Amino acid sequence: MFSSLASAAGGQHNPNKDYEVPSAPTDGISSLTWSPRSNHLVAGSWDSHLRCWEVYNTPTNATPKTGIKYDAPVLCTAWSGDGTRVFAGGCDSKAQVWNLATNQLTQVAQHSAPIKSIHWIEELQTVVTGSWDKTIKYWDTRSPTAVSTVNLPERVYCMDFGYPLAVVGTAERHVLIYDLRNPQVEYKRMVSPLKYQSRVITCFPDKTGFALGSIEGRVAIHHVEDKDSTSNFAFKCHREGNDIFSVNSIAFHPTYGTFATAGSDGAFNFWDKDSKQRLKPFPRANQPISAAGFNSDGSIYAYAVSYDWSKGSEYYNASQPNHILLHPTTDLEIKTRNARPKKR
Repeated sequence: MFSSLASAAGGQHNPNKDYEVPSAPTDGISSLTWSPRSNHLVAGSWDSHLRCWEVYNTPTNATPKTGIKYDAPVLCTAWSGDGTRVFAGGCDSKAQVWNLATNQLTQVAQHSAPIKSIHWIEELQTVVTGSWDKTIKYWDTRSPTAVSTVNLPERVYCMDFGYPLAVVGTAERHVLIYDLRNPQVEYKRMVSPLKYQSRVITCFPDKTGFALGSIEGRVAIHHVEDKDSTSNFAFKCHREGNDIFSVNSIAFHPTYGTFATAGSDGAFNFWDKDSKQRLKPFPRANQPISAAGFNSDGSIYAYAVSYDWSKGSEYYNASQPNHILLHPTTDLEIKTRNARPKKR
């Protein structure tokens, strides 16, 4: 039976006893992203706010740095390469850039439907937005007109970039692959190897393929080139008895190439795709994990314990608080066993 509520976790939002970030959003947390240059964490949320914290390692803790009211619920966020700006897209079909030094918002993109995914491509000095209007658009932030528009067969549900690789998952289980050296031309199109709706897609650190997660508690490990197809496989995760939960986040460790999944069951797990094993499971929280990710050196895994809206407004409980937690990672739980660290 498909499910999306982590209802069997004994009422604890922090069963792992991880550090809790202060001043969390007051509504569903849709996005968590780390600065590539420092330990600053940004959250976008359904309360139409962007918030930023400065995070410290020893011991792990965080201090609210700044925040700003957005024009609509925020669905996605991305940092600029220099860590001075944050790009955000939301339900008003606009993308804006948040200048952290001036604490000002400036519009940089426009679609005709909500923007589900946003990314900064450092190699192209370009913002890329993916929307429910069935397009992805490339933007020079100095111009209000898109540099290029790529039409898609369906609405964008998930998207990721690791130059030169771009991967897009849409409605109706389409997966589209692009080479960013020629981004207007589709490199390859396929039907998802998973039987149900795509939820999250993440490029491998070596850019040879991607991990795809679906609403049916399953992840596919897939390579771009046919010559590597013997290494493709899928596995079940985020399931409890007959209950099946969505995979909401897949994040690769920046040093070891292992990865974490987080789901609507309120749990996160660390995995090694090369040895096809789970490195460590973690206890379930009492709400879904809606967003998650590693900081730039992989020493901290941040995750949001928050309703993920996958069962609609009927199951929304306004009295249920939202939480952002920081888990300090150790080599014992995240490092590839009997293998050397992988280069990015």
